[in-house]
Amino acid sequence: MLALALPTPPDRALRVLCLGAHCDDIEIGCGATLMRLTLERPVEVDCVTFCAPPQRAAESRAALSQMLRAAHALRLRFESLPDGYLPAHWAEAKQMMESLKALPAPDLVLTHERDDLHQDHRVVNELTWNTFRDHLILEYEVPKFDGGLGQPQVYAPIPSALAERKAQLLVEHHASQRPKHWFGADTFLALMRLRGLECRAPEGYAEAFHAHKLVV
Repeated sequence: MLALALPTPPDRALRVLCLGAHCDDIEIGCGATLMRLTLERPVEVDCVTFCAPPQRAAESRAALSQMLRAAHALRLRFESLPDGYLPAHWAEAKQMMESLKALPAPDLVLTHERDDLHQDHRVVNELTWNTFRDHLILEYEVPKFDGGLGQPQVYAPIPSALAERKAQLLVEHHASQRPKHWFGADTFLALMRLRGLECRAPEGYAEAFHAHKLVV
């Protein structure tokens, strides 16, 4: 398959901004890709979660801190908008998203997929594109009861050890989610294995993303 390299700033770390509706979305959607990037080069990571009650925020903080311990810098921000009602709090979410313009301009923005069947996920995606209009945006996928997984265009091959580490940390730290029938290491590994098959990943695993606008 043809490869397209991420930007390589000559004088600083790569800046990555990760946006998620809920605690665990970022870890599920792009956790292994972030781990791979931070092990390959200097990377500064900002993670912003919009619906984060205290217990779940603590779980996500622990998981991300372990996943991204190799990051050049890691900043985690958790907001407290109500889970499941983000469309009704659009103005507040818009203000939070706009406030992220005060950060150093990201080289890469990772956000929810545009056609995700969860309403909170779609709001985060819409606001991402409204706010970061001149940035490289890749949209990650989150498996769920509703289904809706589509056909992505961008693949990040993942070493098998990192795929297993991602699945392990998700289950270990997100105790509040373990009772859910879909939340398990086998789910996360299965999706990465399927995406790895689609891109002939060297070690069989990959995370996949949707890309709507790129300039080469």
